[in-house]
Amino acid sequence: MNYLVVGPSWVGDMVMAQALFISLRQQDPQATIDVLAPGWSLPIIARMPEVNQGIAAPWKSGELALKAQWQLARTLKGYDKAIILPRSFKSALIPFFAGIPERVGFSGEGRSVLLTDARRRHPTRDGSVITDKTVWRYMGLGASKADYETYQFDVPQPSLTIDEANLKAVLARLKLDPARPAVAICPGAEFGPAKQWPLENHRALAGKLVQKGFQVWVAGGPKDVDAGEQIAGGQEGVFNLCGKTRLEDTVDLFSHCRKVVSHDSGLMHVAAAAGAEVVAIYGSTSPDFTPPLTDKATIVRHPVECSPCFDRTCRFGHYNCLTGISVQRVLEACQ
Repeated sequence: MNYLVVGPSWVGDMVMAQALFISLRQQDPQATIDVLAPGWSLPIIARMPEVNQGIAAPWKSGELALKAQWQLARTLKGYDKAIILPRSFKSALIPFFAGIPERVGFSGEGRSVLLTDARRRHPTRDGSVITDKTVWRYMGLGASKADYETYQFDVPQPSLTIDEANLKAVLARLKLDPARPAVAICPGAEFGPAKQWPLENHRALAGKLVQKGFQVWVAGGPKDVDAGEQIAGGQEGVFNLCGKTRLEDTVDLFSHCRKVVSHDSGLMHVAAAAGAEVVAIYGSTSPDFTPPLTDKATIVRHPVECSPCFDRTCRFGHYNCLTGISVQRVLEACQ
């Protein structure tokens, strides 16, 4: 079976999608899996041994790019089945234009006409039980209709390939001591501040970790540079790496860490798939929906009546689900 999988647009979702790729290869060891996804994700897709190749999608956020989609679709030949993970109309166009005989995805946005197997999402709750984990939705689209109706899946853990040569080169370039144990802190969360533990707490945690003999690497993208500086600035042994590494470099650095402290973010999932022990801080969201897919995770939450609300910002303005998590509690989780 030759698959074209249309991948998601978020870092964490792309990592969770590896569980689907692993499952497809377990069902058919000879399967060929190509992944159509945003260009930024190709380096991390290249770290997934189940995937034959990543293909850069021609669209950008908010753009249909109809002509570019048609042109790319004309080059895609030989696929037996397309699995479309995003729920947008435009994500279903290329498999349709390419004439792939089986096209599986969720209904919605009027796109059912583009699919040969349009599936309805299960309710997000059954009484008090969560039944709609993101990774289950992805795996469900790779399952038969009968198996999808049961909506219970054994989820394989994503595992990204580590490039030891690149790790050594990155450590040297950033002048990081490979012999000193490291803990990474990831202060960012694209979703919004309702996921983000206060920066002053991250800074205090970093200082306490240094006192215990660790070096601390603050990890993130260009948007996190200022936050990284607020955590690292003036603290010996704390290094602001935000904006200084590629996503694939971060994979390798995480594999070297004793712990990775992260919000419910893309880098939390990257750390889990890199084999790191993860300390995952949850605020407005819930590990019942987007848990780190690893046995080596410690979940840190402060239960309040209004959490999880899944809001980007706190509707009450207090952020108690986050401010109620003490530095000492996260420090203990790191030990």
